[in-house]
Amino acid sequence: MGGRNSLAGAAVVLGVIALSTSIVFVGGPLGVIGLILGIAALPTTKRTGIGRSKAITAVVTSALAIVVSILVAVFTVWYANTTQECYQPDSFQQYKQCVHEQFTGN
Repeated sequence: MGGRNSLAGAAVVLGVIALSTSIVFVGGPLGVIGLILGIAALPTTKRTGIGRSKAITAVVTSALAIVVSILVAVFTVWYANTTQECYQPDSFQQYKQCVHEQFTGN
């Protein structure tokens, strides 16, 4: 059997790119697309027997990318909320000191 499953191949590429860019929010939307393509490729892999490992890899990497993107977004919102009093400092040193005070309670 010398065939290919193009859908699974595209899905795994998107999943890997999504996972590698998930810390900068780009990975979330790419992960959703990769997850949809990976899930769509699974029935074809059952029928043809080609590309099953790629489709499963795509589903896993895409799901991880979505989770990481969500965690990064939650952390970013939490950090911005916690340090909102520190915005517009006169210097970076003042910003660092303000952030330190926000987290230590001093």
